[in-house]
Amino acid sequence: MNILLVNWQDLRNPHAGGAEIHLFELFSRLAARGHRVRLVCSGFRGAAEVEYVDGIEVHRRGGRHTFALEGRGAVFDALRNEKADVIVDDINKLPLYTPTLTDRPVYAIVPHLFGTTAFQEVSWPMAAMVWLAERAIPLAYARAWFHAISDSTKADLVARGIPADRIAVVYPGVDSVHYAPDPATPRAEPPRFVYIGRLKRYKGIEILIDALAIARQERPDLTVDIAGSGDDRPRLEGLARDRGMAESVRFRGFVDDATKLALLRGAVANVFPSPKEGWGITVMEAAACGTPSLASDAPGLRDSVRDGETGHLVPHGDAAALARQMVRLAGDPSEVCRLGHAARVQAERLTWGAAADAVERHLQELVAGDDPPPSFATRGGPTLPLAG
Repeated sequence: MNILLVNWQDLRNPHAGGAEIHLFELFSRLAARGHRVRLVCSGFRGAAEVEYVDGIEVHRRGGRHTFALEGRGAVFDALRNEKADVIVDDINKLPLYTPTLTDRPVYAIVPHLFGTTAFQEVSWPMAAMVWLAERAIPLAYARAWFHAISDSTKADLVARGIPADRIAVVYPGVDSVHYAPDPATPRAEPPRFVYIGRLKRYKGIEILIDALAIARQERPDLTVDIAGSGDDRPRLEGLARDRGMAESVRFRGFVDDATKLALLRGAVANVFPSPKEGWGITVMEAAACGTPSLASDAPGLRDSVRDGETGHLVPHGDAAALARQMVRLAGDPSEVCRLGHAARVQAERLTWGAAADAVERHLQELVAGDDPPPSFATRGGPTLPLAG
């Protein structure tokens, strides 16, 4: 197949995150299987206009703040220069409405849509633009087929007017060989927790800082490592100082892979206090390391964290409830072990190879003109990769 991908960023972009990891984990595998895979995306300072990244031919146009204006033209040019069998539109920022540019089949990957959470991150004019752009998706993508990465995302799409039988659910995978427990890395003592991800206002990291302040009233030895970069770091550091926890909340910045593994393996729990996610890739990386997660009972996270089995869910924004779970786990190593073992078992069932198999099957059916594609018959449940 000749596959044209559309995404705002590629894996080498300094702002790349979970959506880019997800896209490249899937389509680098399809490229390795002999499929022709191109990507249209935005550029960044110092980036080549065209280069291969993990077997994918990346074409960059514009920049982070201009791709909304230049992206549709870039897609049109890519289609004019070389025929594509199928368009894969990864909708994780402003949608480009690719079905209006081509008569080729369109496969829309949706990690999650922002909805009203956009107003928590950017100015209201920008948030309003995102909200309005997402409102047009059911009409602009009426002939597209959808790939949701969780049941929560599928439910969101259905609520917005996308027919349920046009949506397949394919859970992301995790490399459970690389992310694995290490007997040489025991749980940290005194106990510590970890957050790994972008430092953005909408991620709810201030809730973790508030929860730690409450938890330390009972367990003053508890600490949190916050690893990642983002424009919300100065505000979060100020919050930690204001609460007298400048030494208890350690901002690690961007960490290398070895440090990330050590943080995940040594933590009592990975904490993810976001109000909405598509899935939570870090949750599964922690799970593969045998570490449970404490997360908001929110879309996406309630799919990747099995409450009471691989971690615990708490009401989003309830710092006191999160603090209670932190104190409880810190004082109960056997419970951490039980949850971590179940989390590891869950992670071993979810592989990138099986997820890529499902996507390849979907695309082949679309290219063949099967309508509806047999593999989209998900009324009996989501497409769940179990092995591969």
